[in-house]
Amino acid sequence: MTIAVDFDGTIVTHEYPRIGRERTFATDTLKQLIADGHQLILWTVREGQLLDDAVNWCRERGVEFYAINRDYPEEERENNNNFSRKLKVDLWIDDRNVGGLPDWGTIYSMIREKKTWYDIIYEQSHLDNDMPQPRKKKWGIF
Repeated sequence: MTIAVDFDGTIVTHEYPRIGRERTFATDTLKQLIADGHQLILWTVREGQLLDDAVNWCRERGVEFYAINRDYPEEERENNNNFSRKLKVDLWIDDRNVGGLPDWGTIYSMIREKKTWYDIIYEQSHLDNDMPQPRKKKWGIF
């Protein structure tokens, strides 16, 4: 799959324009997704030096993106008659998702097992139903 990944709030905590702290397992998960054969595109509002800083931050941690803020590395407005700022990807990983950003372990499981957020929530709710329920207390007259 081709996957677009946001930077601020997704890979790192949201402290724009500074680079925040890495979100737990973010770069490990991204490296595994790359090793699994997925093409990752960094999709961020950052430009210029702020973008270079983010790309270098990821590169220093072993995450090399297929493309940055474009569909493919060589894409330029001048040589693409169908140029659009909207990426043509299979999946977006972004902290602005409806429902927020799952933890990176859940994100990896969803991609690897081809599950939706609904599937994960549904499974979790059924696991909770299999747990022993606390005994109800009988209220009596004191």
